[in-house]
Amino acid sequence: MIGIYLAIWNSWTFILFGIDKYKACHHRFRISENTLLIHAFLGGAVGGFLGMLVFRHKTRHLKFCLIMPLLVLIQVFFLCFFLK
Repeated sequence: MIGIYLAIWNSWTFILFGIDKYKACHHRFRISENTLLIHAFLGGAVGGFLGMLVFRHKTRHLKFCLIMPLLVLIQVFFLCFFLK
C-alpha cells in the first residue's frame, strides 16, 4: 500500500516540477516554492529531485539543492529501516 502511495505521489511531484518549469519559461503564474517543498516532504522527494534534474529547474536555488537530496536520503532511510 505504501508503495502505491509513493509511486503516485512521486509521479505527481515530478509533474509539478515540470509544470512549474513550463510556467516559468512562458511567464505565467507559478507554483510556489513552499508547495513544491511540501510535496517533496510528504513523500515525493525522489520525484522532486528527478524533476529538478530532468527539467533543470530550481537547480540554482541553494535551498532546493540542499533540501531535496537530504529529503531523498531521509525517505530512503525510512523505507529501508522502518518498513521491513
